[in-house]
Amino acid sequence: MAARKRASTMSVSNKPDPAEPKSAPPEQKMTRKTVAASGEEFRLAPPKLGVIFVISTLLCSLYLYLLCFHYKVENELKRSILINAGLSLVGFFVTLKMIPVAARYVLRRNMFGFDINKRGTPQGDNKVPESLGIVVGVVFLIVAIIFQYFNFTEDSNWLVEYNAALASICFMILLGFVDDVLDVPWRVKLVLPTFATLPLLMAYAGHTTIVIPKPLVAFIGLEVLDLGRIYKLYMGLLAVFCTNSINIHAGLNGLEIGQTVVIAAAILIHNVMQIGSSTDPEYHQAHAFSIFLTQPLMATSLAMLAYNWYPSSVFVGDTYTVFAGMTMAVVGILGHFSETLLIFFLPQVLNFLLSLPQLAGIVKCPRHRLPRYDTATGLLTGTKDGTLVNVYLRLFGPKSEKSLCIHLLVFQALACAFCFILRHFLAGWYK
Repeated sequence: MAARKRASTMSVSNKPDPAEPKSAPPEQKMTRKTVAASGEEFRLAPPKLGVIFVISTLLCSLYLYLLCFHYKVENELKRSILINAGLSLVGFFVTLKMIPVAARYVLRRNMFGFDINKRGTPQGDNKVPESLGIVVGVVFLIVAIIFQYFNFTEDSNWLVEYNAALASICFMILLGFVDDVLDVPWRVKLVLPTFATLPLLMAYAGHTTIVIPKPLVAFIGLEVLDLGRIYKLYMGLLAVFCTNSINIHAGLNGLEIGQTVVIAAAILIHNVMQIGSSTDPEYHQAHAFSIFLTQPLMATSLAMLAYNWYPSSVFVGDTYTVFAGMTMAVVGILGHFSETLLIFFLPQVLNFLLSLPQLAGIVKCPRHRLPRYDTATGLLTGTKDGTLVNVYLRLFGPKSEKSLCIHLLVFQALACAFCFILRHFLAGWYK
């Protein structure tokens, strides 16, 4: 979670806070030093658009092929999806332009960090603007709200849930930014997503049933089980997991946003596959609803990644990680594919299980659970802390920060591919 603590407006505090989150920070940054703003001119490094072009091509090509050529998607539905994609593209360029502006403002308020994974090098002494996830969140909300004009009517059955979803996401953006500014204790952070999901839970009017796996039907005696209020409890717990799992699987330039765009691409592919293979209009709308929120998330995140890719010019802060986690939880819930979503989150689940002994206080947990940077070799080496980042380094040896991030993102993509393969082989037998 957040790896910086605000001491005062004119002083520096290096004392550890025992109430701090015992998990990896969303970016590799030292305790925030709030000092008087200097008069030096600030220039943000140019966005890495070449990297973003390669990443977006790899992630979006299959989705666009399936949507436009492979499946026969109803014209009206395809029109809405393409309008949403066009607005998302506008959101990409707006985010790209707004980040340098916002970076200057947060530096004026002394909201910056230092890159721990570059400590001992000139880059490690640079002030890096943080909490820039607020830009992504705001642009995302604007795009999602404007899209209502093109897709929903006043009597639309989905409009209430759509606005409830936006209210939950907006609530989470606010709470994430409050955390970045006030440095909320770890125990409170666990509860915040619960409050943010209240608008969605109160407005949810969908089914509360689950389909029993076919091998278990003979033992349970039911094919469909209505969970009632327990299903809504499950929805709330899923939101808590998604928001915090993105937050603790972090610590490298580009890792937080990188995992988000990989999962978002998998969600888009899954949704268009489900739309193309079904003839149920209600089923189409549920998955289209998911697409309408995922496309703006991916577009704005790619714009932020242009500045956050190694070497990072900005830090996204808890604002982004909890916003991204909540958005994906919302689309999984309202798109009715929460089981698939959890398999997409397989690296995050693994990271959580590895972190559990330290999070539960069974094993001593330092404030920063980052790998160790070797100034002689310029490589990162794994520590004994229970995170996927450190375990990967212990298994496969020291790596540069950029190489390690790419390896972990490939692992994320393989986990998503495994989910599609699993669904293919279990189709017709499991459910």
